Amino acid sequence: MKHDNHSHANVLIPEVGLRVKALESLLAEKKAIDPAALDLIIETFETQMGPKNGAKVVAKAWTDPKYRKWLLEDGTAAIKSLGYIGIQGENMVALENTPSVHNVVVCTLCSCYPWPTLGLPPVWFKSAPYRARVVIEPRSVLKEFGLDVADDVEVRVWDSTAELRYLVIPVRPAGTENLNEQELAALVTRDSMIRTGVAQSPSH
Repeated sequence: MKHDNHSHANVLIPEVGLRVKALESLLAEKKAIDPAALDLIIETFETQMGPKNGAKVVAKAWTDPKYRKWLLEDGTAAIKSLGYIGIQGENMVALENTPSVHNVVVCTLCSCYPWPTLGLPPVWFKSAPYRARVVIEPRSVLKEFGLDVADDVEVRVWDSTAELRYLVIPVRPAGTENLNEQELAALVTRDSMIRTGVAQSPSH
């Protein structure tokens, strides 16, 4: 599924957050979970383990033309070659952003998301407003995230499914010609691989 043509607060669902907190509090009271341990696990999957894997894939694609070609032709095999495969990431497609094409990923039915490469999906990705609006008005949603896409750039929205997940290769930042893969990976943000953000510049 592809469509051409957010302050984060606009796409969150307060009721869902409250329900999750209530459930977490109940489980903590019954000593079924340790809140501190749960927070650490979520933090690790959401901001460290997953996104760092995807960042390494992107950095290798930026520096290795053969790998980039392979990644675009067979995302599943190319990503698996780096060891990032498993539940929620069995079938992957890589999408390349260019100066003339801007790819955005959504899951309109639920929150299908490539866990092995991006970790846990952010709350806004799972929210009904984001899932509905980004398909209809992607430029407006991106602008609310602080990303103003030029009118002459084609916006493509890709709908993830239980069978197929996407990873966006952001445009390589200018001034990074002398950086190695590790240094480049440090510039890749989680949101830039969903394409509601951009890769950081070296001076960031």
